[in-house]
Amino acid sequence: MSAPLWVVVPAYNEEAGIGATLAALAAQTDTGFTLVVVDNASTDATAEVVRRFAAAAPFPVHLIEEEEPGAGAAADTGFRYAIGQGAALLARTDADCVPAADWIAAVRREFGRGTELACGRSVPRRDEHPSLAERYLLPAVIRATALYGRYRTEHRHPRFRAPYVLCHGHNLAVTAALYLRCGGTPRVPLQGPPEDVVLLNRARAYSDRIARAERMVVHSSLRRLRAWGARRTLLWSWDRRYCPADTREVHVR
Repeated sequence: MSAPLWVVVPAYNEEAGIGATLAALAAQTDTGFTLVVVDNASTDATAEVVRRFAAAAPFPVHLIEEEEPGAGAAADTGFRYAIGQGAALLARTDADCVPAADWIAAVRREFGRGTELACGRSVPRRDEHPSLAERYLLPAVIRATALYGRYRTEHRHPRFRAPYVLCHGHNLAVTAALYLRCGGTPRVPLQGPPEDVVLLNRARAYSDRIARAERMVVHSSLRRLRAWGARRTLLWSWDRRYCPADTREVHVR
């Protein structure tokens, strides 16, 4: 019998969009997992959309709440809830993302190789009709910044047991054992330090079995890029070097 796998999806005011995420999870070639959606104090009907989906989902669905704002807090609550329910393997995507049909299968392959933290590939959502620049130029720039990140002094400390890799919070998989061992996702506000980079660096201090998993593909939303423009979006991703004056704007909807 394979180790129990749970998928964690943090969600804040995603009534209009989470249906596509749930449908993509239901359409996986491997549906042998349990889903936990963490409602991060939504003020819309996100929870009701999830409840309706759960009634006919091809896998168990748990809906829990986290009042502390921020994807880090919501993700941490979801991961720890799943571990408390017996999860040995964990994966995360976000409520504005669409995992490829073989995403779960790719997650399992990574775990089968002995990977303890797998960081997947992010591509633009097709249903948002990306331009050529959004489809090709932006991913290239992101990869270039990731290469820069690999050589940053703070990412090359002797305590790290694995090289720095590009990691997206909306597309990662981690063993429950490593998650607990390293301290997990930081419970920081969305405008705080990038929770995915902090988790990656925490994990790198405890494991040398960390991999970039190109076959783990998630289609991510372009809405932040289109709301802020390329420069501000990249600066946001680069250690929050841009943050809107009104912090409510970090929740792009």
